[in-house]
Amino acid sequence: MGPENLEDEQIEPLLLEGTLSRENLPKEVGCDAHFSGQSSRRPTSVESLSKKDVSAGVSENQIKDAQLLADLQERIKSGDKDAKFELGQFYFDRRDFEEAKGLFEEIADENLQATYQLAVIYYDGLGVEANQKKAVGMMESIINSKDKEWDFIVPYAQYQLGRAYYEGFGVKQSDAMAEHLWTLAARDGNPDGSVKAQTTLGMFYSRPGENTYNIHKAHFWHQEATGNGSHESQAALGILYLHGLGVSKDTKSSFQCLKNAAERGNIYAIGQLSFFYYKLKLYNNAVDFAQRIVWITDATEAAEKTGCLVHYVKKGIAISCFLYGRCLSKGYGIKRDATEALLYYTKAAEFDLDIANQLQELMIHGKI
Repeated sequence: MGPENLEDEQIEPLLLEGTLSRENLPKEVGCDAHFSGQSSRRPTSVESLSKKDVSAGVSENQIKDAQLLADLQERIKSGDKDAKFELGQFYFDRRDFEEAKGLFEEIADENLQATYQLAVIYYDGLGVEANQKKAVGMMESIINSKDKEWDFIVPYAQYQLGRAYYEGFGVKQSDAMAEHLWTLAARDGNPDGSVKAQTTLGMFYSRPGENTYNIHKAHFWHQEATGNGSHESQAALGILYLHGLGVSKDTKSSFQCLKNAAERGNIYAIGQLSFFYYKLKLYNNAVDFAQRIVWITDATEAAEKTGCLVHYVKKGIAISCFLYGRCLSKGYGIKRDATEALLYYTKAAEFDLDIANQLQELMIHGKI
């Protein structure tokens, strides 16, 4: 039986939690990812390097970096107004925050991209002592700018300022202000808005017990963010369809959302998809998806790399570890190894005890 034959009652729903952690709210990567795509850096000949250019002790990446650095420095000498920001970004991307900070400070008065990156550096304490109040002031200056040249950066600053209000860092904590700023940043779901704000609104409205709980709004914002490329919202949509929250229950749509998100590297979706396949007794598939993430040891690092909440990264790993252990203990889709199975059960509990307990209950009652 394949996924196309899924029936709603065949899938046991796992825990759905819509919490946002005030300590680990996802960062808007607009300036270091989106902005690099917006830059006007001219292409160099670096990409055409052949492997014969790699000398002893020097990697191909190091050669590329050296040539890119030389290109940027030459453009600065020739008066290219964008080159100094790109040089700062070069150092920022390589985590040399001291060099990046110096370059951004030189041009911050005339380049709001540089102001934005300085605010990120101060807010998160990257190479400097954290100063959230100073960072907030910088983000506010971007939002209040009348210079139309920098309109494209405003949604990202609004998202970050909303993050400050939600976390209560640099300003008095206020869910209402966070909601207001994220709504502005989301731009009614338009792709030129902050996609991270759209995803965050989806999570904000799906917090049970809060006055702002509105699962229909949550579905709307996750749908908008998914359309704009968010695999985190795509995974969330899969769970909303699975549970019939804010939308009619639809296991097939749930599977498709989770499958698409998993193919794009979403860890929570990979965990849920391994559960889907296990329930369908497609054990080879369950093992295959579980093996993609059971090796992860640092959920925080994985969350940073994927731009997702660590809360859900841990859940995805826990689901996959437990089911991988179950497959090992039964010899489903993999050679039986009861000793190794126990290690993965333990690892599942270490990442998320609630998930491990729920899956254990399902196992005890013969449902998995």
